[in-house]
Amino acid sequence: AMAAAELAGARPNKRRRVADKQKAAEVVAKAKAAEVAETLAVDGQALVQFVDPDGNRAGPELDVPLGSSKDQLCSLLNQLLENGEDLPYSFHLEDTEIVSSLASSFGKLAGGKMSTERVLQITYYPLAVFRVRPVTRCTSSLNGHTEAVLCVAFSPDCTRLASGSGDATVRLWDLGTELPKHTCQGHQGWVLAVTWSPDGSKLASAGMDKIVMIWCGRSGKLLVALKGHSQPVTCACWQPLHAVAEGGFPQLATASKDNSVRLWDTNGGSCIRTLSSHSAPVMQVRWSGERVEQGGAVYTAGRDCVIKVWNPSDGTMITELKGHGHWVNTLALNTDYVLRSGPYTHEDQKFKDLEEKRQAAKTRYAEAVSLCGGERLLSGSDDFTLFLWKPLEKKTPITRMTGHQKIVNHVAFSPDGRWFASASFDKSIRLWDGRTGKYVHAFRGHVGDVYQLSWSADSRLLITASKDSTVKLWDIASKKLQEDLPGHADEVYAVDWGLNGARVATGSKDRTLKLWRH
Repeated sequence: AMAAAELAGARPNKRRRVADKQKAAEVVAKAKAAEVAETLAVDGQALVQFVDPDGNRAGPELDVPLGSSKDQLCSLLNQLLENGEDLPYSFHLEDTEIVSSLASSFGKLAGGKMSTERVLQITYYPLAVFRVRPVTRCTSSLNGHTEAVLCVAFSPDCTRLASGSGDATVRLWDLGTELPKHTCQGHQGWVLAVTWSPDGSKLASAGMDKIVMIWCGRSGKLLVALKGHSQPVTCACWQPLHAVAEGGFPQLATASKDNSVRLWDTNGGSCIRTLSSHSAPVMQVRWSGERVEQGGAVYTAGRDCVIKVWNPSDGTMITELKGHGHWVNTLALNTDYVLRSGPYTHEDQKFKDLEEKRQAAKTRYAEAVSLCGGERLLSGSDDFTLFLWKPLEKKTPITRMTGHQKIVNHVAFSPDGRWFASASFDKSIRLWDGRTGKYVHAFRGHVGDVYQLSWSADSRLLITASKDSTVKLWDIASKKLQEDLPGHADEVYAVDWGLNGARVATGSKDRTLKLWRH
């Protein structure tokens, strides 16, 4: 009967379940004991000095056992920093991450550096205190678009999803039910960009028909059509919420193939300014949260290979960043995540008005900038390289990053600014250090061009969309493929990970959107 029950796939009986549980607990206890034994087995002490990512010392030099495990270093650091509760950190000894114990990383140091006489510098990086669970399954395939889905974007509060398509419509989807909510009709051509205002109340869409549409994020009604560009609009970006003058609403910046960038007042529907000195189509625009007194700073780049920095309050160009030898395809800021989410974090919150949201966004931005060590801009290009800049400080790049064998299509910083990733048509995704631009790893596995990538809110996972019709999830700590997510019938053009970490959305040439969850 027992065997028959097992064959039928029935749930094991209680005695069996208890035994299994005990067995599992024993295995864990054994592993822990082995780890402790291993710690004690390594003889010797080492002098260490904890430093934060910017090189500031935390506490005095300490004499610690070489066998100290990562967890022991973590509790030691928490005591030094006098944290009320134990916060998670990752540690680096010189260039190697301390994965298990100090001794194993010590063993990897270059010959001359393996001395217990000198002080070892251990750099610590704060990690997110929450964890985003990896997405493992497709929970909904959303049909409705009649042509390829070209762009997807979650609203900042993660209650809605917007998608833009080659069928000239924008669709809003309700994430509570994972069902369609509104179809926004009005465009006459492909919709190339959809982007939510940081407070979540408005959605901007733009594309081949040269018109920028502003929709109500709740009802999906057309609020205003912004006309002025004489060529297709390639990119749109909202002003950071904390950089808006009190009582105002964020402006919208749009880049176009007419070589200009326009700043719009989305309430009145008028063009406030035209930024024009690019000599070729502008493909990317980002709006910085620095220099709040002038409403931020606008970064634009495109096919004239130059990145320009603008003052949005009077439309003057501040500087030009030169270095790329071919078209610039993609820009990213290490503060993008916090600028996009405005006042919203991974937890559910309610705000009574725009001013309260603005204050919340201001606080979050200040925290994010200090965590990632000052604003940095990243550019990726058809010349196969990336450049890392501090655009408001100097005209010369921090570093130039080579390694990709084909064009770099998309780059993005992790939400905490610790890493950035680049997706390329050479089928690889490369991981780099977010402060220095140092190469860390290449993720290989896609068998087609990699189009887009998106980070989880806790910066521990990365998802990529490819021409090979699959979506792949990569684990940053282990540098391994975590999940392979097939399902689309054709190239996957767009991917976005909700700011609360619950869902990933992908848009494909097969005309469907898919929602992925844990």
